[in-house]
Order: sequence, then structure tokens, then C-alpha cells
Amino acid sequence: MFASLTRKISTLGSLCVLGLGLWGFWLEPASLYNENHEVHLPNWPDSCDGLRVAVLADLHVGSPFNGLNKLDRIVDLTLAARPDLILLAGDYVIHGVLGGNKVLPEEIAEGLGRLAAPLGVFAVLGNHDWWEDARRVDRALESVGIPVLEDSSVLVKRNGCAFHLAGLSDYWEGPRDYRAALKNIPPGMPTIALTHNPDAFPEISRPVNLMIAAHTHGGQVYLPGLGRPIVPSKYGQRYAVGHIVENGRHLFVSSGLGTSIIPVRFLVPPEVSLLTIRPARIKS
Repeated sequence: MFASLTRKISTLGSLCVLGLGLWGFWLEPASLYNENHEVHLPNWPDSCDGLRVAVLADLHVGSPFNGLNKLDRIVDLTLAARPDLILLAGDYVIHGVLGGNKVLPEEIAEGLGRLAAPLGVFAVLGNHDWWEDARRVDRALESVGIPVLEDSSVLVKRNGCAFHLAGLSDYWEGPRDYRAALKNIPPGMPTIALTHNPDAFPEISRPVNLMIAAHTHGGQVYLPGLGRPIVPSKYGQRYAVGHIVENGRHLFVSSGLGTSIIPVRFLVPPEVSLLTIRPARIKS
């Protein structure tokens, strides 16, 4: 009887391990969601209340379950959400992932070229783009009409809503001339900063209303009660994912869409992050 119970427990354990493996290495990485996030910001103008921003991060096209067909699905899902603004937060290519197949930057840019939004589509580069060929990735995106903001800014406005969008170069591999990125923005002007790596967040001395970043993939794996075992940040889990507020400063980190190094996701599904930005109301 004891031997029979042991066999049953062993079989059940094996099935659980198999199920978790299928989930982490197949079902979840192959999934795709629009995930809505509402962000309330101090000093955000009423004229821009309800601004909808789609963030596509860490596409890593060519990683397992994440080829050009998946890119088409991502673009379709983004367009169906009808955002006001689309931001691409870097790492379009792969640079080493188990089971991956390299996809050329030009092919990726062609897929992304279908993106359109009333306030535009803008991009920054990530560390994998630099490791591949930053100039080539930049040219590919620009060739399909997607401006790449590397330590530069642009005024975005429509129907009374106006703010500056600053693109900050990658914290690991870019020039990191963040002063140049912000120098043409008038003091007090509403500003969103887009960058790849959230480790840039403490480096910005000048206030911005919101910084949007990526890079961490949300750790790719989240273990309840234990957290995220691996987060590629010198700050550990501090800037791993989601909306973070420190000393009145706001950061949003997208968990992204692809995988890197190991093609696994567990309780951190791929998402197109849809931000609805509203002014913070002071409660009386």
C-alpha cells in the first residue's frame, strides 16, 4: 500500500512538473494580451486627461513563439485598441536566446510600419539593438516613418493636448546624454520620457511627469512568495515591473512581449501595455 501511494505521489509530481514546464515554456510565452493600466500623475494637464498610450516593449522578434506572424498579431492588437500614441521601448531584435531564429531589422520594421496613432509612433533603442547594429535598426525604423528619439525630444500636440516626449538612450549601451534629451523642453512643460532601461530613472535630475521603460521583462518568471529570481537591473526588483512612485516621481515599466536568454515566462505574460494617463486629483 505504501509503495502504491509513493508511485501515485511520484506520478502526480511528474505531471505537475510537466504541466508547469508546458505553461512556462510554451503556453504563456505564446500568449498575447492587451493589459490596461491607469496612471494618475501630478501636474498632468486636464487637456490631456485620458490620454491613451500603447507601449510595445522588448519585442525580440525571432525568439521562440515570437516570429513575424506574432508581430503581425501584436500590431493588429495594438491598432484594435485605438491608442492616441504608440511608444516602442527598444529591443526589437534578438541577440542570443535558446531556440531563437534571427530576423532582420528591416523585416521587423516593415511589420511595425503598419502602426499608426493620432499623436504618432515613436521609438528608442535597447541594448540588444546596440549589440546587433544600432545604426541599422535606427535606419530601418526611420525608413518606415517611425522617428527614433535618441537623447532628443519632440513636441506632441493635438486638439488642445500638448506635451513633450523625450527619448533617452539606453542606460547600458547608449551615449546617455540625458541633458541633451531634455534641454529644449521649457520648464514646467508636461513631459513623458521614454527609455529602454529603467535604471535611468534615478539618473534624471530634472522632473518629468512620467518615465516609461522596459528591459526587465518583469523578470520573465514570478514565483508567489519568492518574487522574481532574475531581474536585469542593478536595483534588483525595485524597478522590475508596473507603476512605481518614488519621492513623487513616476515610472512605468512594461513587462514586454518577447523573451531573452531562456525562452520562459511564468506568471509574467507578454503584454501590449495600454496606459490611460489622468491628472492626479487632490482629495479634500
